Amino acid sequence: MMARPTKEGRDMTDHNASPETAHDVPEQGVETSGHETPGMNETGGETLEETTSEARIEALEAEVAELKDRWVRSEAESQNIRTRAKRDIEDARQYAIQKFARDVVEAADNLERGLASLPAKTEGEDVLITKLREGIEGTQRSFLGILERNGITCEDPTGKPFDANLHQAMAEQPSDQHPSGHVMQAWTPAWLLKGRLLKPAMVVVAKGEPAAAPQGVDTTA
Repeated sequence: MMARPTKEGRDMTDHNASPETAHDVPEQGVETSGHETPGMNETGGETLEETTSEARIEALEAEVAELKDRWVRSEAESQNIRTRAKRDIEDARQYAIQKFARDVVEAADNLERGLASLPAKTEGEDVLITKLREGIEGTQRSFLGILERNGITCEDPTGKPFDANLHQAMAEQPSDQHPSGHVMQAWTPAWLLKGRLLKPAMVVVAKGEPAAAPQGVDTTA
């Protein structure tokens, strides 16, 4: 029979274990890896995160500035649209009768022509002519008053410089009484509707005499 090992033999066997086997078990608290722990990158990680946050903030600020600029432009354009609409409505209200007013002033011009067709007033003229003249003059005064109350006015350009915006030249004649380029005679006045031209004045414009040629100069060439 094989003899069973005693307690002392087992102790000796454990004590004789090879040093290599003993070193296989790491001691507690000893670092066994060459890699850095997460805590060693903590400072670098925080710096990268801060850089990313700053870039994000700058991008958001730029976006806010762009949106604000767009809003300001949009608000300005909206204000311009409201202003134009208000002006258009006001113009439509004020000048809605423009076409009608242009036709009405034709009647006023006809009244003036009727007065001009009558013979000049003289002593002892026919009573009928006198009453006819007085009737037309009264009608003309009343008619012009009605027109003025509705914003329609007339301007006599006689003696004033010719203005292509208000006058239409029908003829040009030499004149000793009016400077060259001035209206010497108005066939009809200029009619305006609240400052806007309705009908230009039909005028005759004074023409200056040509300058005399110096003596001894041949002007026939």
